[in-house]
Amino acid sequence: MLRIVLFLALIALAAAGAAWVADQPGNVVMTWGGFRASPSIPVFVLCLGIFAVAIVFLWSILTVIWRTPGRMRRRRHDKRHARGRHAITHGLLAIGHGDTALARRHAEAARRHAPDDPLALLLHAQSAQMDGNRDEAQRAFRAMAEREDTRLLGLRGLFIEAQRADDAVGAVMIAEEAIKLSPSSTWASHAVLGFRCARGDWSGALAILDSNLSAGLIDKATYRRQRGVLLTARALELETMDRDVARESVMEAIKLAPTLVPAAVLAAKFESEAHQVRRAMKLVEAAWLANPHPDLADAYAHVKLGDAARQRLQRVETLAAKTPAGKVGHVEGQLAIARAAIDASEFGRARVVLSPYVNDPTQRVALLMAELERTEHGDGGRARAWTLRAVRARHDPAWTADGYVSDRWRPVSPVTGRLDAFQWQTPVASLPSDKGTTIESSAFEEAMLAAPPPKRVTAVAESSPADQAPAPAPAAQDNAPQEAKEEPVVTPAEPVKPAPEPAESSPEAATPVFRTRADLGKPAPAPIPAVIPIVRAPDDPGIDDDGPSDEFTEQIGTPKAQAGGWRGFWSRWGA
Repeated sequence: MLRIVLFLALIALAAAGAAWVADQPGNVVMTWGGFRASPSIPVFVLCLGIFAVAIVFLWSILTVIWRTPGRMRRRRHDKRHARGRHAITHGLLAIGHGDTALARRHAEAARRHAPDDPLALLLHAQSAQMDGNRDEAQRAFRAMAEREDTRLLGLRGLFIEAQRADDAVGAVMIAEEAIKLSPSSTWASHAVLGFRCARGDWSGALAILDSNLSAGLIDKATYRRQRGVLLTARALELETMDRDVARESVMEAIKLAPTLVPAAVLAAKFESEAHQVRRAMKLVEAAWLANPHPDLADAYAHVKLGDAARQRLQRVETLAAKTPAGKVGHVEGQLAIARAAIDASEFGRARVVLSPYVNDPTQRVALLMAELERTEHGDGGRARAWTLRAVRARHDPAWTADGYVSDRWRPVSPVTGRLDAFQWQTPVASLPSDKGTTIESSAFEEAMLAAPPPKRVTAVAESSPADQAPAPAPAAQDNAPQEAKEEPVVTPAEPVKPAPEPAESSPEAATPVFRTRADLGKPAPAPIPAVIPIVRAPDDPGIDDDGPSDEFTEQIGTPKAQAGGWRGFWSRWGA
């Protein structure tokens, strides 16, 4: 509405101006050489307007003619750019749905129509990666790394290619260059942190962790946990070399991550050595409530140096009572009690603790039962049966990270380089499945475990005096015991049958101090060899008449002619 009013107002002003000019009297005289004109004022104004319009029209025509080549160039460039964008778009879509040939064609079209477009370089690099042409992909990523706008993207591509080529040093150098350009780059900081941890550069790893916190890549809780992990790793490495630095590191680590198992174990060890028993027990108890672990139970049992085995058993029972039967860590507590009971010779207590788990035992349960049978009854057969059962038993929890199972805790995963990746859990390979067991139970194992355990045979010295009957005195000039005389005499013509080997569960017979002369068999005379070998002195290397055999020697002629070197040369010439 406002525009309409303004337009009408302008028209009114123009009409008023034209009427005013028309009412003006007089003429305008123009002289140019012999030409003379004297139009009136309205006519002069009208001619002046027509002249201005003609000048503007002529200027417009000249401007269009002057700008036509540039416009044609820009139009041609815009068409190429549009074709390049079209090729880039459809090429990235082809990469997305995995059409390698179509992606390669669009990449070539994008390079022709838009060679300076960074997305064209990216499309070319990714199509080369899909095609398996690593050299071409590396050239494309290097070209991107040389540009200011795509430098980080090119470094990321070169980093990935170095990882695929197993060039760890080159990958870390690229990551360090990228982290200098952009400290907030997540992949670069992750790669540098993993490399420094793998190299044992804990100070450098802590510096990267501080940089990640400053850049906002991790939160405060994650920073405290990861810093505790790095300090624990440094303390474990310096435990035997620099105990002061190790103690300082692990004490800071246990404040940052009180539930970290290796930190609690090492801190409890240092506190125990400093005779701070109550403080060491509190550290272990805090970690045990969060994550029951056999190392924590062992550290809790030996928290007070010089204690007897029964005292360690009582302490472990106190720790195991802190995890009720409904929690997952209850099994670790029971196994720790069984371990301490065996060490304290409380075999009945160990059997009671292990009884709920013997029907479907894990490897640790089966090995504890084998040790229990061997220690309590000396039954090697049942011990071997339990050891065989441990071979096919379910796995116990272990330190696992990204499918990798380790026998000890590590700060980073060896598969992905991820910090604080190891967790105490059951490996994936040991989870229940519908497949049968690979190793089936044997008849020996079933027979041994079905038979009752034999009673332990006491030594002769422990028997009562009433049970010991005095042995009759041996005859003169007879060194054999009394029982040996009652044996029947065996003639030399009859072969002597060997006695059956006693079972391992039966006690071994005591070896007699003296034996009869008949038992001492005379050694058979050694046969005299037909050819007496020549015995050389120990320091005589001897002379090897026949040279070393060569399997590549041509088997032609006599053995003498087959010899190599100067002998073979002279033998071939008839020497």
